[in-house]
Amino acid sequence: MSFMLIQTPNPLTLRDALPNFSKITHIFLPINDCCNPSVAEGGSHWSLLVVSIVDGVAFHYDSLHPSNKDEAITTTKKLETLLGRKLQFLDLVDSPQQENSSDCGVFVCVEMKHLLLKKLLSTPNKEQINMSMGGKNVDAPYGRKEMLRVIEGFRKEGERRRS
Repeated sequence: MSFMLIQTPNPLTLRDALPNFSKITHIFLPINDCCNPSVAEGGSHWSLLVVSIVDGVAFHYDSLHPSNKDEAITTTKKLETLLGRKLQFLDLVDSPQQENSSDCGVFVCVEMKHLLLKKLLSTPNKEQINMSMGGKNVDAPYGRKEMLRVIEGFRKEGERRRS
């Protein structure tokens, strides 16, 4: 979705292809730095943009800060047009940082899981949520194993349903 938004001059033309955001509180958008729509495997880095529609804030988590800041800002501006409201962009410089050039996708997945399960779904409705990832340690090797475990679980479930 973020790639479509970045590549489309008028995001309102995408309205029919996107979910209805009227009953959604948060949008999780992996951001990629690919700028060439003709290259399917383009780009070299992933980051995460979490948009709180209820608060009007877009939180950007980049494990190679500030690599994808421009792409995240562009996506936020396009979302403003699509949602019909202003969004405050927060580039969270305290995001956990990767130590190599290959863990960005794992960081995005681990951060999504943490933000959804440990922050958004575990906080009572009226309570203010601290969306900072400051101090959170991302264990990329463990994250990779966890992703494989989830995929394997889905594979086994698929086999069970087909038999």
